[in-house]
Formats: sequence, structure tokens, C-alpha cells
Amino acid sequence: MNKGFSIWLDALRAAAALAVLFGHMAHIRFTRGDYYFLREINIASDAVIVFFVISGLVIAYAADRDGSAGRFAFNRVTRLWTVIVPALLLTMVFDAIGMRLDADAYPSPYYEPTGLLAFIGRGLTFSTEWSGLLDRVRLGTNGPLWSLSYEAAYYALFGVAVFCRGLVRIGVLALIALVAGIPILALLPAWALGVLVWRLVATGGAASIGRPMAFLLALGGPAILVLAKVASLPNVLASLTATAFAPVSHHAILGYSDEVLWNTLLAICIAGHLAGMARLLHGTRIRGAAFGAGAIRWIAGASFSIYATHYPTLHLLDAVMPADLPSHDVLLLGLTLIVGLVFAQLFERPIKVYRQMALHAANARRLEPRLSRQGIPRDQVRMVSGAGQLD
Repeated sequence: MNKGFSIWLDALRAAAALAVLFGHMAHIRFTRGDYYFLREINIASDAVIVFFVISGLVIAYAADRDGSAGRFAFNRVTRLWTVIVPALLLTMVFDAIGMRLDADAYPSPYYEPTGLLAFIGRGLTFSTEWSGLLDRVRLGTNGPLWSLSYEAAYYALFGVAVFCRGLVRIGVLALIALVAGIPILALLPAWALGVLVWRLVATGGAASIGRPMAFLLALGGPAILVLAKVASLPNVLASLTATAFAPVSHHAILGYSDEVLWNTLLAICIAGHLAGMARLLHGTRIRGAAFGAGAIRWIAGASFSIYATHYPTLHLLDAVMPADLPSHDVLLLGLTLIVGLVFAQLFERPIKVYRQMALHAANARRLEPRLSRQGIPRDQVRMVSGAGQLD
């Protein structure tokens, strides 16, 4: 992938993570409604769709790079689990502390108590929104984890579509679709648009776009979205969706996909923007920290952590910090970011280390029975497995 385009994707990822944080911090219970305009323009929800389009592009790129079903599955699972496992623990601890200090800071539906087994099981399987055969659940205060349920389903569907063949592919795709349910399938086209952008880039189609058209795509997509917001088009599309499902509540059927028409239009505009930027940045060279590339990469490298930790952190700080504390809002934002950045330093950034540890452990389990039968002590088995192939 072209370095300039890669950095642009990182810039969008970082901006989307911060937009989600700002949008959630704007809730009245956190900041009195002083920034409620961010809720009214729905900045947090829109940012998640930006994540989806970028995710489709990056996962399609990763599948080409990985080259096999096993490597693809390993990389996707470790990418998710290295963040979600500690994020679930953080959520449980923060919620428990905050509830003891001020239960009023944890109103329904923003906090839902969940049994330990359900909390861990549904969290680790990313099935909180898999509504085909299960009830939808919220993991304590960490409502934003809903999008990971969508992401995991898309990873699975894409992996099966790419690496399986024949009746096996059809059967497994149908099973995943059945279990995932209507809400997740409703936003699959938005995610798949990212895949199409990568195919355009990988096959050289993006490079063949004329510069005038590339500028039109790069600038036109965002411009259309701004004009649509000014014209209240999201509200119009929401009304059309509600009418289509009446008398049944479209919220009940679609869950977090209740803005499916607007979300799809948003994804089309973002995909067009990315196609244009891929052409404009084609062949560009970015040296060192030019244009703040290093800072962009650093923030983007913590975007998953900020997303996965910010809501339980906001609730805990709301329970701890007096509402009239000087610089309350600056502290609320700053401390939430610090938690996310420290979390990223511990769990998100060292992903290569965790992957090597997982491969060492897998090699040890595979080799231990065979080598033990040959009389090699267990500690030496681990040394042998540690020298295995880790590329």
C-alpha cells in the first residue's frame, strides 16, 4: 500500500476515534449539554461508519498479504483479543468502582448489569449484537463495543468468502448470516465498500483515475455529506426507514443499524473520498515526520484502545469528579485520553510481541507430546518451540 495513502487512512482513523470520544463526552450527564450540538449532528455514530469503510479496505489488504485462511484468522483474532480482553477487565473494574462511589452516575440504559459468565462469554466472542439466535446485550457501560460485534462478523464473512470454496463456503456464509442477524447484515454493504476501494487500488484502477475526477471524488464526498447534514437528510431517511417498518419499531428490528439508509450514503461518500485520495497520493513519498506523519501514526496506533476504553472511563470519572470542579471538562477529556493512550502502550502497540507469545505457546503444545516421548524435559521443549518459525 502506498505510504502516503496509508498515512491518510491513519489520519482518518485517529480523527474518527476522537470524534467518537467527543460525541460521547457531549452527553448531558457528562458535560451539562454544553457541547450537545455534537450529539445533534451525530458525530459519534457517523465516525463508526468511517471506521467500517476503512476496516473493509484494511481487511481486504490484509487478506491479500496473509495469503492463507489460518494466517488471516490468527491475525484477526489476535488483533481483536489483545485489546478486548484487557478492555473487558477494565470495564468490569471501572464499573464496580464507579457504582460503589455514585450509583446515580450509571443510569439505564447506559449501564446494564450483566452476569460474569455472560459478560465474558459474549465479550470474548463479540456476539453482543448477534441477534439471529441470541438476545442483544450491553456489557456494563461499554456500549461502544457493539461495533466490534459487527466487525467480527464482517471479518468472518469475508474470510469465508475469500478462503473457502463450493458448498462449504455457501453453507458457512449462510450460518454466519443467520447467527449474526438483520442489524449486522444491514450495514454489511457499508463495510464492503471499503473492500471495493482496496480492489480498485490493488488492481491499479485508482491510479488510472484522472486528476480532475480524483479531486472531485476526494472533495465531493465530504461536501455532499456536509450539504446533506445542513438539509437534514439523515432525518428524512430515518423517517423513510420508520415508515417502511411500521407498525413495528424500526429501532427494535435494526438496533444500531436504525440509520441504515443514511449510513449507506455516508459510506458511499467516504468510499468515493478514499478512491480519490488513493489517486492523488499515488506515487507520493513522505520522508520522516513530514506533515506530522509520525504523530498521526502514533495517535492512530491508539485508536482502538481509545475506542474500547473511553466510555467506562467517562462514567468512572463522572462518578468521581465533582461537577463544579475547575477545568472539569478539560480534565474529563484529558484523563480519558490518558487512560486510552496508556492502555494502547500496554496492549495495542505491542501486538507483534503478543502474537509471538501466542505462536510460541502453540508450538509448545504441538511439540511437547512428541518430544516428551523422546525423553526431552518439558523446559527444553519450550526452548525448542521458541526457536520455531515466527515469520
